[in-house]
Amino acid sequence: MRTGFTITSDEFKNFSQFLEKSCGILLAEHKQYLVQSRLSKIMQKEGFATLSELVNRLNSMGGNLLKEQVIDAMTTNETLWFRDIHPYEILKDKLLPEIASGQPMQKLRIWSAACSSGQEPYSISMVIEEFRQSRAGAFSAGQEIVATDISSVILDQAKRGEYEMLALGRGLSQDRLNRFFRKNPEGSWTIKPEIKARVKFQSLNLLGQYSSLGQFDIIFCRNVLIYFSSDVKTEILRKMHKQLKPGGYLILGASESLSGLPDLYRMIHCRPGIIYQSI
Repeated sequence: MRTGFTITSDEFKNFSQFLEKSCGILLAEHKQYLVQSRLSKIMQKEGFATLSELVNRLNSMGGNLLKEQVIDAMTTNETLWFRDIHPYEILKDKLLPEIASGQPMQKLRIWSAACSSGQEPYSISMVIEEFRQSRAGAFSAGQEIVATDISSVILDQAKRGEYEMLALGRGLSQDRLNRFFRKNPEGSWTIKPEIKARVKFQSLNLLGQYSSLGQFDIIFCRNVLIYFSSDVKTEILRKMHKQLKPGGYLILGASESLSGLPDLYRMIHCRPGIIYQSI
């Protein structure tokens, strides 16, 4: 595939520094091909002949819109419905019953960090719906899922709640498809209002502050920390701890672990799966 431009070692280094400073993503040294493939359209559209020209514009005062487009292009938005299964089983079988019994008059609040195109928060909403159908009156004070991502483009897609059949086939059962979606005339499917209504989407850079989000019973932060340096990861986990209610739960990705921070979180083995509880 022709990329239309080449990248020198210094250019790649400078771009990598820009990306890490802007959104925390670390690029491995062998990822030059990824930069070429994801930025080629932007480079061509904006008339940049070299990556240095692009980085210079990004670092200028007038590069805010371009910066957003570049981060959108470089952000990995790979996701599935009910990814890895067991976090959602833990949610339905352990966490929701525990929270419903301990805080019957409080609003349930869950944060889906790095929500991508919406599969995770909508999957969570489906689990809540199923739990409430099996337990009358649970969370009658309300339920809210705050779904955040750095990419405005992907958030716009998530807000629509509309998916092609190919995307729905990745982790979604036929039963849940029939119960929680309606089919559109052109063949796509839209998530039903009662599932969509719980989810509030908003833009958020995990390098920023979270205090405006409020307190949560549960935070899903799955398959995103692997892209950050150890120091940035630790800082994110410290800030997330402040947003958890006492005894609240943090759920990470299957390939992620929480090393250190024993003063903030304790590990809970759920067999299968590991979650972390706020101390």
